[in-house]
Amino acid sequence: MGSPLPAVSRREVEATLSRVVRENRFTIAVVFPLVGALLFVAGHEAWLPAWLARNPALILFGTLVMRSPLVAGLAPLVDRRAGIALLALTAYTYAVEFVGVTTGFPYGEFRYLLELGPMLFGTVPIGLPVFFFPLVLNSYLLCLLLLGPRTDSLPARLLASLAVVLVVDLVLDPAAVALGFWAYADGGAYYGVPLSNFLGWILSGAVAVSLVELGFDWRTLRTRLRRCEFMLDDMVSFVLLWGAMNAYFGNWVPVAVAGLLGGGLLWTDRFDFDVFGPAGAAER
Repeated sequence: MGSPLPAVSRREVEATLSRVVRENRFTIAVVFPLVGALLFVAGHEAWLPAWLARNPALILFGTLVMRSPLVAGLAPLVDRRAGIALLALTAYTYAVEFVGVTTGFPYGEFRYLLELGPMLFGTVPIGLPVFFFPLVLNSYLLCLLLLGPRTDSLPARLLASLAVVLVVDLVLDPAAVALGFWAYADGGAYYGVPLSNFLGWILSGAVAVSLVELGFDWRTLRTRLRRCEFMLDDMVSFVLLWGAMNAYFGNWVPVAVAGLLGGGLLWTDRFDFDVFGPAGAAER
């Protein structure tokens, strides 16, 4: 019998993931979202075969790749407390989406037009946490950098994070509706999105941000953010992908809002093309 394979520690896995992300920052944070935008356009214009246009598996794969900097950044901080909070957030994410699809509360009556991977109970994408978690986590992380001395205030952290979550949805929802990912029964004044959707996000976002606050120590998160240069690269991807899609559809208000998010990343030194790629700054 051959010798058993050596055990790989959690720390080694985390170090390997961080190294892979750091060495491929430009590809992950810039190339992937721009290629994704091109594929969305090609699919929307029927330039691709039907099986490839808006392919759920491809969408999920690309999303997972773009999430990798956030995963690598957070992984060393996920202890028992954080794990429980993330599990609670997972359960809440599925529950609020299921209620939303079946009852119209709290977002307004809507339905998925595209199955984003396997659907739980034929209603909610199983991969929903992959799409939803980063909207909340990235918003919270960005606020830890933007708030400065006010970060010490719990109300400031919660309210600012919730405000950024809403800003993120102001960018995401119009492009997703235009692409035919989902649709609201009665449309809406904001590029096909009703006011009820954003009121619903205040509710669901408040719960989600509170769970992040309970699960992680904000001081430890801020220290990790300052030492891990790629931790907000997922938000860079978000700005590029959904800003580009809104520009393609002529949704200029969401484009401007995406620009505000990009400005926040620039102001915190998290959106600098000079540091992307293998030659970028190493983790301090």
